[in-house]
Formats: sequence, C-alpha cells, structure tokens
Amino acid sequence: MINLIKICYRLGLLKFLKAWKQYRIDLKIIKKQKNNNSDFVFGKKYPVLADRYLSSGALKGAYFHQDLLVASRIFKNNPQIHIDIGSRTDGFVAHVASFREIIVIDIRPPESTVKNIVFIQQDFMVEIPDTMMECCDSLSSLHAIEHFGLGRYGDPINYNGHLLGMDNLYKMLKKGGTLYFSVPMGEPQRIEFHAHRIFSLSYLLKQFDGKYMVKNFSYVDDNGDLFENVQFTEENIANSFGCKGNGGNGCAIFELIKLS
Repeated sequence: MINLIKICYRLGLLKFLKAWKQYRIDLKIIKKQKNNNSDFVFGKKYPVLADRYLSSGALKGAYFHQDLLVASRIFKNNPQIHIDIGSRTDGFVAHVASFREIIVIDIRPPESTVKNIVFIQQDFMVEIPDTMMECCDSLSSLHAIEHFGLGRYGDPINYNGHLLGMDNLYKMLKKGGTLYFSVPMGEPQRIEFHAHRIFSLSYLLKQFDGKYMVKNFSYVDDNGDLFENVQFTEENIANSFGCKGNGGNGCAIFELIKLS
C-alpha cells in the first residue's frame, strides 16, 4: 500500500489511475493466456506502474557525462598506472575496469572483489606514506573531494578536508602526469552539510594555479547537459558558467597536467 501511494504521488492521480487500470487488464490477460500451463506460477503482485511513462534512459546528468568522458580519455591516453580516489564504483570505476586495471582508494571498505579493480582502504585526508609519493602518471577523483571532512561517509569532520585531499592528489602524481578532477560547481560557493561542497570556478582555478596546467575543461550545466572542451573567459569564470549547483547537476570536469 505504501508503495502504491508513493507511485501515485510520483505520477499524479490521473496517470496513476490510468496505469492501475491497465495493470489490472494486463493481469487478467496473462492469467487467461497461462490457462493450465505450469511452467510459471504467479507469485506476489508487484505492480510497476511508472515505467511505461519513462524514456528508455536519461542520457544526461553530472555522473553520466563525467564517468563516460573521463573513462574514454584514460582509454585514449593509456597511462602506465591509473589510481582513482573515491569515484563512483558502479559508474566510472566500472567503465575503466572494462579495459584496464585501476587502483581505487576509498575510506569505505569494498563489498566484493572484481577483476581489474585493486582496492586500498585509506583516509585520504591524512598524510600519505612515502610509497605513494609520485607513484602514478594518471590519477582521478570524480565527485569525491566535495565530501571530504563532512562526515557523510564516516570520515572525521574537517572544514579544510577538501584542501587536504587536493594536496594529497598533487603529492601522488608524477611531474607531467594527468589528473582528472571533478566537483560540483555553482554560485555561490557553499557547504550543504553534510552532503557536499559546491565550488565556484574561480576558487578551483586559484587552487590549481602554479601546480597544474589546464589541458581540457568541460562542464555539466544545471540541466544535466555536457559542454566539452570549453574556453575560459572572465565572465564565465566569475559566474561559473551560469551554474548554481542545484539538483545534483552543475559539475566542473578538469583534465590537468602536473607542472612540477
């Protein structure tokens, strides 16, 4: 009953009633078609009423675009060692693991072992060991740094957690190596505790100044659409390309080259 109420709220009353009527009609038809056949019995009723009104898939949104874009660039660049910090395992990490090995560092333990994914559990806000200094030529952190220090994933509270994480990214990467980096982008810059931080573009560029060269910049706007390889102007730096960072979209995607 609770599930049906949720579906009604999601669809609106008229669509819900139409879908419910069609469900009952379809159920009668398939029961009649079954007749005396015993290959399948009917289990509990499980009405899924909203799917007939949905598209075949939403090819948009920050995670969809960033995961596909960065995975394709890693495939093209074919680095010796690629390490990821905290990105989505069922999106970006899975994309990369389909064609090469990827080392994943996360504060949370893994639930399973998968081919081509090597997992290391670590708090990335603490000083990294010497063995991890300049240890790779390719590094990624997609939609992860904004969470550091906010406690959402069991990490200790630290107002400057994002800066600690960004400092460790710099230390891990070899000179001339590539960092693929994305975070929510929007104005004004803010913390939405304890979900995430929203970064202004001007703030991010200041953090990278003197450390990296921006090879490519792309962004996903508030509507979930990708704009690839765009150029900076004073205006779009000042207003973060018009993004507000609401609704899970508004995302800055950098391809950076470490200078020294």
